[in-house]
Amino acid sequence: MWYERPSIAWVIIAIMVSGFLFYSLTAVACSITSYCPFQTPASTALQMLGIDKVLSPIFESSSRYFRQLKKSAYAVLQRGLGTLRPGWNQLSKPLRSAVCAASEFARRSLKSLSTALQKGLRYLASRSSTNAGDLESQQDPDALVKSTSDVETRSIKWLLEISTDPEIYIAAACFIPQVKWPLDLDVPDIPQHVSDIFTGCIGFDGQILPSLKERASACAMILSHLYYGRVLEAYPGHSNFFGRERQNGNVLSESVSFFIPDTGSIPALEPLLRVLPYHFVTGRVEEYVEKFAIAVISKLLSSPSSPSNQTIADCIFLACVMVGVQFDKKDIILTDKSAVLPQVTQSLLAQFQRVLCAWDGGDLDKDSTGITRRAWGLLDIICRMLELAQSHYNRSFNTMRNLDVCRKIYSRANSYKQNDPAALQNDLAALQNALHFTFTAAKVSRDPDYLWNQRYLNSETDDSHSPGEFDWLVDYFEGIYYDQEVGFDILLVLGSMKVRFSPAQQHRFIETLVACMGSNKPVHFRYAALRAAHTVREEIASINDMDAGLRDMVLTKLSPAILTTVCPRPGTTLADDPHYFFDFDRDLCYLELIYALAKDSNWHPHLLGDHHIDWCNSMIEEYRMHPPHAFYLAGILIQIAPEQSSVTSFDAMTEQQWWDIMWGAWYHAEFVIDDTHLLEFLSVLAEGMKRYIQIASEDSLRELVRYMDEILEALEERYSEQGEGVGVIDAVKELRTVASDKLVW
Repeated sequence: MWYERPSIAWVIIAIMVSGFLFYSLTAVACSITSYCPFQTPASTALQMLGIDKVLSPIFESSSRYFRQLKKSAYAVLQRGLGTLRPGWNQLSKPLRSAVCAASEFARRSLKSLSTALQKGLRYLASRSSTNAGDLESQQDPDALVKSTSDVETRSIKWLLEISTDPEIYIAAACFIPQVKWPLDLDVPDIPQHVSDIFTGCIGFDGQILPSLKERASACAMILSHLYYGRVLEAYPGHSNFFGRERQNGNVLSESVSFFIPDTGSIPALEPLLRVLPYHFVTGRVEEYVEKFAIAVISKLLSSPSSPSNQTIADCIFLACVMVGVQFDKKDIILTDKSAVLPQVTQSLLAQFQRVLCAWDGGDLDKDSTGITRRAWGLLDIICRMLELAQSHYNRSFNTMRNLDVCRKIYSRANSYKQNDPAALQNDLAALQNALHFTFTAAKVSRDPDYLWNQRYLNSETDDSHSPGEFDWLVDYFEGIYYDQEVGFDILLVLGSMKVRFSPAQQHRFIETLVACMGSNKPVHFRYAALRAAHTVREEIASINDMDAGLRDMVLTKLSPAILTTVCPRPGTTLADDPHYFFDFDRDLCYLELIYALAKDSNWHPHLLGDHHIDWCNSMIEEYRMHPPHAFYLAGILIQIAPEQSSVTSFDAMTEQQWWDIMWGAWYHAEFVIDDTHLLEFLSVLAEGMKRYIQIASEDSLRELVRYMDEILEALEERYSEQGEGVGVIDAVKELRTVASDKLVW
C-alpha cells in the first residue's frame, strides 16, 4: 500500500511527525517550568535528568530578547508615527477617513477577540473559585493551603510567564484573589512585567486612564501580593520594590489611587480586603493607608444589605493585621476566611483590648509602631465588626481594664477643655466609642428593650472595686447631661456593675439618679436610672451611715423619684409607654429595691408617705402567683405592717390576699437559701403565715407540708454545721408542724 498510494503514506508520516514535534515541544516547555499544566511522563523524565537547568537560561534569555525586541519595535513605530504625523495632517479628509475606518475596524476586531478570550478565562476562574470554596467549607483550615503543585496555581503562573498579550495577562492575574497563591513561589520576572503593564495604564498627567482602571486594579493587586510575599519570605529587612529604586509608598499610592471608599461600590471594594493585609504585615505603612483601610472596612460593613460571612471575616482579618495580630502565611493566603471566623474574631478582641490597655493616655503620634493609632482609628467600627460576629467569640471579663481605658480618654479630654475644643470633641467621641466597645466585648446589649435582662458586665469581681473608682463617671455624666444617648450609656454601666463611690461623690451620684428619674425624661432613661439604683440598693438602705445632708436628700427626693419610674404619669397612654402599668422585669427590679429599703425601719414612714405601699398593694392581684414578685411583696408588707396597723393601706387587704401573697412567696424560698440577706426573712414569713393558716384549704395545706419537707431538707443540708441557719430551720419546722396538725384535726 505504501508503494501503491504514496500520497496516503506521506499524509500519515506528516501527521506522525507533527504529533511527535508537538509532543516534544510540550515536553520541552514542561521541562523548562514545572508550573506548566501540560506535564507528561517525558517532561518529568527530562526534569529528572536536569535538562531544565540547561534550557531555562536559554528560554529566559530568548524571552527577554523578544520582549526587548517588541519594546524596540514599538518605540520605532512611535517615532515613525511622530515623524509621519505632520504629513498625515496634510492628507485629504477622505483618505484620512478611510484609514481611520480601517484602523477602527481592526481595533474593534482585536478587542472583541481579546474580550472573548478574557471572558472565557474569567468564566474558568469563577468555576475554579467555586470549587475551591466548596473544598474550603469541608476541609480543616490547615489543609486549605495549596502547595505549589496545585493545578490552578501552576496554570496561572505558566500563563503569566508566557503571555505577551496584556488582556490575557490581566485575565490570568484575576485568578490570584480566587486561589491560594503561595508566598514562596519563585516569580523573578512577573513583577517587572506587571509593573510595565501598570505603568502603561497611567497617562501623562500621572493619573490612571479611566478606560484602564480595571487593568490597573488587577496589576495593583498582583503587585501588592507578589511584592509583600517576597518581602515576607526573603527580604524581611528591606522595603524596596523588587530591587528597583521604587519605594513602598509609591506602590501603595498607585494601588489605592483609583479607589474612593466613600463612593466606591461594594463589589469594587471587596478585592481590596485581600490586598490590604499585605500592606500591613511588614509593619511599614503610612498613616494615609491606615485611614484608607479603615474607610474600606467601614464602607463594607455599613452597607444597607447585610454583609456575607466572607466579607465580615475579611474585614476582621484586616483589622487583626492592623492591630498587630500575628498570623501564619497559610492564614494570609486563604481565599475564603469565613472558615476561620471564630479564631480571627477572638484574636481581634483579645489583641484590641491588649493594645488599648497598654496605652498610657499620651500622644498617639509617639507610637513608633502605629498599632495604637490604628486601634484608636478602629474604635469607630470595632463594635460593628464584633456585633456582626457576635456568635463567634466569647464574652470578655476584662471590663475594668476597658473602663480604665475610658477613664484615660476622659482625663485626656479634660486637659483639652480650655485649650483645644476640636481635640476635646474628638476625645469625647472616642470615649463614647470606647464605652460601646466595653459593652460589646462583654456582650451587653445597649438596646433598651433588653435592659432588664442584661447580664452584669463583670459579676465575678463585684466586690473588688475600691471607693472612688467610678467617680469619673459621675463627672462625665454631669458634663454631657444634654446628650441622652451618652447619659444612657453611663447609666447602663452603673446599672451593670456594683459601683462604689467616694464619700464626696455619693451626694452627686444620688442627685444624678434623682434627675434621671424625673417624669420629663424618656422612659428608657428613667428605667436605666432605676436599674442603677437597684445595684446600690444596700448602700442606699443604710442611711444611718450617711451624713445628714445626704440622708435628707435620699429620704425626701430619691424615695418619690423611685416611684415615678414605675407609676404611670397622668395622661400616659399605652402608645406612650407599652409597659405603662405592669412590666414583669421592671416591677421585679423595683420590688427588690423597695425590699432592701424596707429592711431598715427608718425607711418605713417614707415608703408609706410616698405611696410605695399603695403601689405594692396594687400589684398583689397581678403577681400573687409569681414566686419572685410574691416573695418580695410579702417581705415588704410583712416587715412594715406590724408597725403601721392603723394605716388604711393595710386595712384594705383581706385575709385571703395575705394568705395568697405569702403562699406564693414560699415557692421562691428555695432560691434564697444561699443568700444571707434574704434567708433571715424566711423566719418572718413562717410566723406571718401561721396567722392566716386557718383560712387555708386542705389541698393547700397538704401541698404546703410537702413543700416544707423539701425546704427543710435543703436547709439542713446547707446549714447542718453552721449556726446562722438554725433559727430559720426551727421556724420552718414549727410552721410545718402547725400545718400538719391542722390536717390531722
